[in-house]
Amino acid sequence: MSNDKPMNPLEMIAYVLSRQIEDNEVIYIGTGLPMVAAILAKKTHAPHITFVYESGGQDPEQLEMPWSVGGPMTWRKSPIIMEMSYSFGQAAAGMVDKGFLGFAQIDMYGNANTHMIGSEFTNPKVRLTGSGGNNDVSSLVDKLIYVGLQDQNKFAKKVDFITSPGWLEGGESRKNAGLLNNGPVAVITSAGVYDFEPETHRMRIKTLHPGVSPELAQLASGFELVRPAGAIPVTETPSKEILQILRNEVDPSGLFISLPS
Repeated sequence: MSNDKPMNPLEMIAYVLSRQIEDNEVIYIGTGLPMVAAILAKKTHAPHITFVYESGGQDPEQLEMPWSVGGPMTWRKSPIIMEMSYSFGQAAAGMVDKGFLGFAQIDMYGNANTHMIGSEFTNPKVRLTGSGGNNDVSSLVDKLIYVGLQDQNKFAKKVDFITSPGWLEGGESRKNAGLLNNGPVAVITSAGVYDFEPETHRMRIKTLHPGVSPELAQLASGFELVRPAGAIPVTETPSKEILQILRNEVDPSGLFISLPS
């Protein structure tokens, strides 16, 4: 079925996130847009990836959109179903290439908060969902990719609580803390794609989505973004064919890619 509506920001994020996945990789998947991106990647440019769902399902055969990582479709004809702790062990053993996480707050070094908003742990302004598997994923997978919307509150100068350690205080601080693997490598948002400067590990603009200027991206950030030398590339957008696959085959109910009315 043809669907010619203009692309919305959630569809753009899902597509860009899918392009972070390379064929033959093992991908640790959380609820939401990471599920959309992984299924889109497998239906398009990366047919040989292996899914590891946080709840333990591995590589289900039929790629119907689950309502969460605990949904039954994450186990549909899976060759193996493990307890969550074993899937974390899989990551600790170096058997997961990339993991995807959301955030309520993220700072310039890729430390993320999904615990609370406010300065008092026992009396927060907002109590969030907590870690779930976020700390395990950020500490154990080979490469970590964040995904979420961007504004000054979410891109915080200092997160109110470190749920998921990124590069901690920058430089060699992550390595010195004994954390494994390569840490966060990308942040995909409604404004653009960011990576981390190799020496300081500060967040750096990599590409910006069509219509987003460096100044606008900076306005939507509570800390100074590192700018690369030269012109900043524009993020690749999906073709009409890819957009139809996303809408009609990956998430036809619009569970994660529909904007609220």
